[in-house]
Amino acid sequence: MIKLSITLSAVLLLISLPIFLVFGIGSTLVAREALDLPWTQLVQTSVGAISKHLLLAVPLFIFAGYVMVAGGMAARLVSLCIALVGHWPGGLGIAMVLLMGFFAAFCGSILAAITAIGTILMPRMIEEGYPAPFVVVLAAMAALIEGLIPPSNAAIIYSALTSVPVAQTFAAGIIPGLVLAVLLIVFVAVSCRAMPRSQRASWSERARATWAALPALVTPFIILGGIYGGIFTAAESAAVAGLWAIFAGFVIYRELAPRSLLNALIAATLATAVIFVIIAMATLLSVILTFTRTPQILVEWFLGWGSTAFVFLLMVALACLILGTFIEVVPIFYILIPITLPILPVLAVDPLHFYIVLGAFIGMGMLTPPVCLGLYTAAAVVSLPPQRAFAQVPKFLALGLFYGLLMILFPTLSTWLPSKL
Repeated sequence: MIKLSITLSAVLLLISLPIFLVFGIGSTLVAREALDLPWTQLVQTSVGAISKHLLLAVPLFIFAGYVMVAGGMAARLVSLCIALVGHWPGGLGIAMVLLMGFFAAFCGSILAAITAIGTILMPRMIEEGYPAPFVVVLAAMAALIEGLIPPSNAAIIYSALTSVPVAQTFAAGIIPGLVLAVLLIVFVAVSCRAMPRSQRASWSERARATWAALPALVTPFIILGGIYGGIFTAAESAAVAGLWAIFAGFVIYRELAPRSLLNALIAATLATAVIFVIIAMATLLSVILTFTRTPQILVEWFLGWGSTAFVFLLMVALACLILGTFIEVVPIFYILIPITLPILPVLAVDPLHFYIVLGAFIGMGMLTPPVCLGLYTAAAVVSLPPQRAFAQVPKFLALGLFYGLLMILFPTLSTWLPSKL
């Protein structure tokens, strides 16, 4: 029955059935027919998975991000970054990298970051001579910073799965996120050195742009300062971020209309529903793994084989690369973490280091066909057929693999800052 369920799940995935149905049908079949688990237990497990207080931060951060776009914060950040670095080689591309990283600090959604920043900046880059396929892949690659720079939905879900404090998980992503941003900035500066540059902004123009963007600039300090200062939980800080975004949109910028606020609420609700239904169904897989003792079997196998932490992380990285071409970060977490978590203490792998390795390699699935959700989203922003951008993927993927290897080889990049907080 288990083999039948795996085969059925693979077939459902190949015919592009929504991933929550792949999890739900395959796992329920095994749970009911092979393990004879009652329906009540399955329902309670699914409901319990999405009822964790920590996960409340996910919809609130998504909502805050959408409101910040509708209320004018994103536009001010774009103007500020262009004023600061637009005259550099590849200045508009560098501005996109910086904006993706900064917008991640108060949004928590990769696709929201691509849509928010891309809608404003990508058409301008194309108009000024940047090749559209390059712009699309750069937007998708730069958005991977969102999975690292806090607050990140991936970090929140990882903490919910592993019971690692979310403040620690947030802190673990800061230095790796900055490293990825630096690598991308250097890559863009070298690749786009022949591209047209914006006129250097005067100091007075930069000052005006900074003043206009100030409400957006203080937002990460409100969010992270509240968490690390012990004032807010992650969910409370997300709620405060949303209220601040509403206040800035209505009172400071006066660009947020009631209709825009309603649209932001609807968009956040839809995005949350997608995430939570995947969590609810994927949790059933964890039940099956527990009853079949799969994690314990894997631990015994690794001990018997004499595997090292480095080899283990390489194997996990390969699994992330393969799975990332078909499914997104949330279901991959629910596939890999229940299996691999018991192995971490055996091989002395820090859970925070493991989180960064997972994020680095899963994130590359946003670029790689056939799913490449990040690339498809960025292409849709500028109405470019996604297939035209595929030729640009290999060089970005090579950069991503180099970055991922750095994260494996240097665990202190992930663990140093959390140890100091």
